Amino acid sequence: MPALTGRMDASRNSYAEVLRTPGAWKFYLAAAPARIGIAMTGLGIVWLVHGSTGSYAAAGSVTGGFAVAEAVAGPQVARLIDRFGQTRMLPVTLLAHATAVALLIALTLTDASLPVLIGTGVLAGGSLPQIGAQTAARWSQALRDTPLLSSAFALEALSVGVAFMVGPGLVGVVSSLSTPAAGSVLATSLVLTGGFLLAMQRGTAPPPRVAGEHGGAKRLLHKRFVGLAGTNVGVGLFFGSMQVSVTAFAVSQGTPGLAGPLYSITSLVSLFTGLAYGAKRWRTAPETQFIIAFVWLVVSCVPLIAAQTPLAAALALTLPGLAIAPFQTLSSVLAESAVEPAVLTQAFTWLNSGGAAGIALGSAFAGWVVDGHNPHYGFTVALAAAVVAMAMAVIVKFSDR
Repeated sequence: MPALTGRMDASRNSYAEVLRTPGAWKFYLAAAPARIGIAMTGLGIVWLVHGSTGSYAAAGSVTGGFAVAEAVAGPQVARLIDRFGQTRMLPVTLLAHATAVALLIALTLTDASLPVLIGTGVLAGGSLPQIGAQTAARWSQALRDTPLLSSAFALEALSVGVAFMVGPGLVGVVSSLSTPAAGSVLATSLVLTGGFLLAMQRGTAPPPRVAGEHGGAKRLLHKRFVGLAGTNVGVGLFFGSMQVSVTAFAVSQGTPGLAGPLYSITSLVSLFTGLAYGAKRWRTAPETQFIIAFVWLVVSCVPLIAAQTPLAAALALTLPGLAIAPFQTLSSVLAESAVEPAVLTQAFTWLNSGGAAGIALGSAFAGWVVDGHNPHYGFTVALAAAVVAMAMAVIVKFSDR
């Protein structure tokens, strides 16, 4: 797919240039433990609650409260970060999150009631630091209006992808070999370590900014940014429906053990595609590339609907990964150009929240469809989600900056 996006300039190593930006490698590496910890946190809560209650329903309820709170409260915390600065607000949110997780662990181990556990899970989710949004804001601060910004966002997306490949597996190993609470303890320790190391990198932190009385809110409600948020919701719907549909397909084929490996194929392809995509400088306009990525995502869903064997599904699942990595990079690039610096952290956080909301809705709707029909109908839901995202990309393309 990336080869369709125009000529490229390969005369330089873009990633090396990005990391040679003053202070860049320090804040990039400082945030690495936190990225992995964040990727572990939700699954760590599942292990924690299930290990003490023996109920997946209880674990799912607490994790659901955590996820909803993260999506809703995240942009509000980001607003404070834009207003007062990362170096002041990040330590506060880190301590609040650590306190909430410690309280959740204590209450779970002392057999507190489910409503109390859900409420504490909400506190943990609402205080989870949005490290990705804050490092993205630092890249924008350092490389704004340069061609290297796209490579920087690609590097960030690659790091997040690696974290979500490593983190869940690490939780499983630690929690199964030790105690169910060990995963949550390790996840929070990594978030604290990376978060405080990032807060110490004062030289690259964006300065506190105050948007005009109405300018910041108006800019986030701009048609272009709303379209970007819509594409993230659409991609979230795609991933949520794929999680359910791939699992149901594997079970229907009598190979439930293949559900995880099959689902990971798209992520693995996306990682390698993202590495190649971000290393080059594409000359076609980002808005055009954005639409091409979604056209490919729509087309790539069709073979899944026709797949009848695990091998056919595995081959079909390689195709969406070619579009996901460019989408992640371009979404950040377009958001950075669509909003004023005073609300940039909020913008990145809203995109993340849109994706999270889409995953939750997509999982629920696809589950209902699959239960009533068969897994191939679930893949049709994924196709519909891709079409919605493509429609939003057209809005972005033809909206004023």
